[in-house]
Amino acid sequence: MSNSNSTSSIHFWPIMIAIFFGTFVSVLATTTINIAVPLLMDHFNTGLGTMQWMVTGFMLATGVTAPLTGYLGGRFSYKRLYFFALVGFTFFSFLCAVAWSAPSLIVFRMLQGACSGLIMSSTMTIIFQVIPKERRPFAVSLWSLSAMVAPAIGPTFSGWLLQNASWHWLFLINVPVGMIAVILTKTLIPYYRMNVPKSLDVAGLLTVVLGSLALLTAFSQGHTWGWGSAKTLGLLLGGAMLLALFVWRELTAEVPLLNLRVFRNRRFTIMLSIYSLITVAMYSGTYLAPLFLQTVRGATPLETGLILLPSSVLLALLSPIAGKLYPKLGPVKMITFGIVFIFAGLFLMGWLRVDVSYSFILWAMVLRNIGIGFSSVPSSTASMEEITPEWSGHATSINNWIRNVLSSFAIAMFTSMLSSRAAFHSHELTGAGGAGSAASADSVRLLSFTMGVNDVFVAGALVVLLALPLLLFARRKRLPVAAGQSA
Repeated sequence: MSNSNSTSSIHFWPIMIAIFFGTFVSVLATTTINIAVPLLMDHFNTGLGTMQWMVTGFMLATGVTAPLTGYLGGRFSYKRLYFFALVGFTFFSFLCAVAWSAPSLIVFRMLQGACSGLIMSSTMTIIFQVIPKERRPFAVSLWSLSAMVAPAIGPTFSGWLLQNASWHWLFLINVPVGMIAVILTKTLIPYYRMNVPKSLDVAGLLTVVLGSLALLTAFSQGHTWGWGSAKTLGLLLGGAMLLALFVWRELTAEVPLLNLRVFRNRRFTIMLSIYSLITVAMYSGTYLAPLFLQTVRGATPLETGLILLPSSVLLALLSPIAGKLYPKLGPVKMITFGIVFIFAGLFLMGWLRVDVSYSFILWAMVLRNIGIGFSSVPSSTASMEEITPEWSGHATSINNWIRNVLSSFAIAMFTSMLSSRAAFHSHELTGAGGAGSAASADSVRLLSFTMGVNDVFVAGALVVLLALPLLLFARRKRLPVAAGQSA
């Protein structure tokens, strides 16, 4: 590693402070906007299917740019990549605030998400390349804490903003925080470089971007076009073929965009799979809870934020605790404990009623977030334990690419499932004689929407249980080896 400061003289807290602010503002942009989806639908006079792209487009962009992190970080150094990603993120946050239509907001959100993907990948890589090994679990917990503080204050703060100001401030608030992160990154993170890639794998980049876009479009529009329609099947087949071509390209290219040989490390593969399943299940609650509270229960944005605040604060507090417990308990026990609590919380959320109490939702989300707090940090830390610093850039890029693409797919699939299940329940209720007047028609709409939300939460609960069998294949940590040593 060529750098101006050797790792032995690295100062832990200055680096983590700079990383904290950047990760915080990046995640804040995701969490503050979920609560405003119903308001923005009314403001731009558009439906949930269109406004969903403001959320899924952001997440897809974060996943699409994540594969670029390894190349750009090696080419320009991870400090410079992080710095310019923060600058771009701050600039596009301002453009989101001045968006004049739903399509312009979606485009600016995707550009904001592209910078966010570089931020998340580069900060994790900096931790595993610069921070001493014995302090990495605690550093990862602080990294996770920065990602948890934003959801903790985001819904309540955005609810207060929406009640006392306009939606534009949801984006404008990122500008001063982003500028602080830019200054801290410039002054506190040391410059270093490990290796310089020879060239950019353009073919790999095009296949992964086009393949991901095709699959996301199919999943998000399948319920509208019909899952058996030519457009849906064509996009699913084309997306799968493009991603298969991407895998072949990365395994045969001299300088791959993402070195997929890192999957030969079994611990990395298993823990990444577990982390991905947890992420998919997590988004059912993150996306649907605010939507249900405002659409069915009639809660204001501020009330929604206050209901979600206790569980979010708890999640933020659990992250550093999980980092401290990790060396003592290990990942398997902590992840098992966490999965049980995630399942319990999501399963309870599958029993919502039109007149459900706010306290029921509050405590169900508390159970869910206890599980996330005790499973996300161990799974992300354990996935990187056997990866050497030289390979950490590719490993974190793959980690963020898969996690973010799956998150966008999860939101698209959950939205499609909600629409189809709500329509199914509405048809059943109407057939049972539930629609006789305007009042009863409105009751049918609310009841069918609630039943659809319940179906999605149960599906999320079942998804997270798929992670339990994978833990049987998780062996204990061995001495670190290069992920591609056998390649």
